[in-house]
Amino acid sequence: MIIPSMRYLASFGLSGLLATALPLSASAAEQCGPDAMREHPPQVNFRVDNDLFGGRHQDQGYTNGAQLTLVSPNLVDYTDDPCLPRLARWVNSHLEALHPGKFEQQNMIFSLAQGIFTPTDPTRSDLIKDDRPYAGVLLVSFGFNARSGDRLQTTQLSLGVVGPWAQGKQVQDAVHSVLGDEKFKGWDNQLHNEPVFMLTHERMRRWPGDASLNADGWGWDAISHYGGSIGNLETKANLGGEVRFGWKLPDDFGSTPLRPAGENTAPTRGGKPSGWSWHLFATTDAAWVIRDITLDGNTFRNSHSVDKRHVVAQGGYGIAVMRGRWKFAMARYHSTREFDGQRQSPVFGSFTVSRSL
Repeated sequence: MIIPSMRYLASFGLSGLLATALPLSASAAEQCGPDAMREHPPQVNFRVDNDLFGGRHQDQGYTNGAQLTLVSPNLVDYTDDPCLPRLARWVNSHLEALHPGKFEQQNMIFSLAQGIFTPTDPTRSDLIKDDRPYAGVLLVSFGFNARSGDRLQTTQLSLGVVGPWAQGKQVQDAVHSVLGDEKFKGWDNQLHNEPVFMLTHERMRRWPGDASLNADGWGWDAISHYGGSIGNLETKANLGGEVRFGWKLPDDFGSTPLRPAGENTAPTRGGKPSGWSWHLFATTDAAWVIRDITLDGNTFRNSHSVDKRHVVAQGGYGIAVMRGRWKFAMARYHSTREFDGQRQSPVFGSFTVSRSL
């Protein structure tokens, strides 16, 4: 749920963070041994979601999102490993309850994300009672990946805010001004400021488990997942899967940017393939949603809300291309309607660029 016509919102809002984060990762990398660096070097991932990519007349719902993610090398532990910056080790010392047990490989991720949600009609300044609330969400997340062979578990703690403090209106207005697009006039009706949190845990398995070991040609694999989230931001249970087919499949757990381990963040069991590699992927996910603050409204104050649907399904498809330190992934997602009276089924696209340091 993280983190459109904002169009390219995040490339403006998070580019400054990217510039400051790279030296932090590089400093940590200098302290790591060559073995850790070779198996899984630190990475930076940047993702933009936008309903512009979903087709015409899709400037609504989850209209834009952006996320910057820093990925650590493989770690010996989460509190003393020199591959982690000092700040990360300090944070981990206070989150020991979230650390996984003993696994073959493990790493950590840190991300900053923003999401923007709007109703369908940008011209109305009054409260549109039968459409979703205006909402901006700003989150910082800490994640822990732990892998044993063909199985991976990931745990993420997200903290942030919903409401004017998330700067959704300001970012959307700025980008619409640059592009000459019409501004949404109803932001005075957005959700109130509220601190939010969400704890997510998910488990994945690859089929077959050795699909990409020594891969040097055409191949396929499938990744199943199940898990859930709890918090005032979102509470749900979900399950689904992904199928991939292509040339020199990567040794990871998916290429779906919206999945916790799908942004090239999972530990690997070897180096990257030489030359070009690419693959197609298709993914599905079904969720039983108990709470979604962007639809249910504020937790402790009266606010705009809609009657959400408790069962939501999503399907996506895309392509990922890799060469050397770079990976690019493009995807398009289709979802069932999220609340009663929603005029169109949501459609949006996602673009992710990853670079190993």
